[in-house]
Amino acid sequence: METTFIICFCLLAFLQGNKTDVVLCSYDDHFLVIATQIGAMGTILHARKEEGVSIEPTFNVSSIFGKRDEPMLLACARQLIEHISTSGSSKSLVLSLGLKDHSVETLRGIVSAVIDNCLW
Repeated sequence: METTFIICFCLLAFLQGNKTDVVLCSYDDHFLVIATQIGAMGTILHARKEEGVSIEPTFNVSSIFGKRDEPMLLACARQLIEHISTSGSSKSLVLSLGLKDHSVETLRGIVSAVIDNCLW
């Protein structure tokens, strides 16, 4: 049995005046991104690329736990899975967002921080 190690990266960002901890982890079959301003996991989303015969890629994003009525959280996960896919990885994404501020600027900041420090 081959031993594999989990690759993790932690960073601190100040988004819209809020201290935001971001953790990025790469596992064999998925990426885990945790962004929190409240010290807790918050809403957990799952995003993956759908395999099919279509020329254009399609993506499935769903809320596993937490808020289901915030389309901007889904958009954040979709942007990240699209970036993962266009970078050549077929891994899915588990995204945890524990945020005080759900503004577009905060979510853009999270996407930028993750892409700037991506593990894929």
